Amino acid sequence: MSFQQGLSGLNAASKTLEVIGNNVSNANTVGFKQSRAEFADVFANSLNGSGTSQIGIGTKISTVAQQFTQGNITATNNSLDIAINGGGFFRMSNNGEITYTRNGQFQLDKSGYIVNSEGNRLTGYTANAAGVLSTGAPADISINTSDLQPSTTTAVEGTFNLDSRNSALTAAGFDPTDPSTYHNSSAVTIYDSLGNSHNIQSYFVKTSAGTWDV
Repeated sequence: MSFQQGLSGLNAASKTLEVIGNNVSNANTVGFKQSRAEFADVFANSLNGSGTSQIGIGTKISTVAQQFTQGNITATNNSLDIAINGGGFFRMSNNGEITYTRNGQFQLDKSGYIVNSEGNRLTGYTANAAGVLSTGAPADISINTSDLQPSTTTAVEGTFNLDSRNSALTAAGFDPTDPSTYHNSSAVTIYDSLGNSHNIQSYFVKTSAGTWDV
């Protein structure tokens, strides 16, 4: 029996190493959830029933449990990559078959649908131009890139933290090429009716206590 006990321990340790190896090999797999091997005692049953004299016959792997803990969120250069911070899954559709994943690496297919690497479509609640969400069941999400009309910038709002300790300057002597004639500057990008971008540079000049010219 001692041989069987020792062999069961070796087998359990071997399975544990397999679980660890799988975790290590998927260290860079987006959305992967590590697993943990859980052990259980093995006891022999006799015809006379169990008792205090029963000796265990080793151990075994009772289950391999996935650990659904929050992973690290990293930035990418793909504007369609999405990460979930906290609980939840992405709902995917494959010809009506619904699956769930934590992998938020997405791209557009030739039809304009947001899909993952397996071609499954991301589902959700679409919104109209006013930002109102649709009701009912989630639908496949698509982005129409064939004829996108430019959106003209109509207003710009901003919040600035200006230093009240600055001394007042004479606005008449302002020169954008001379930093000594203004206290602060800020840039913003706007778009015209043709979709062309323009950079607007604003300069802040303190003229008196609590008063600034832009």
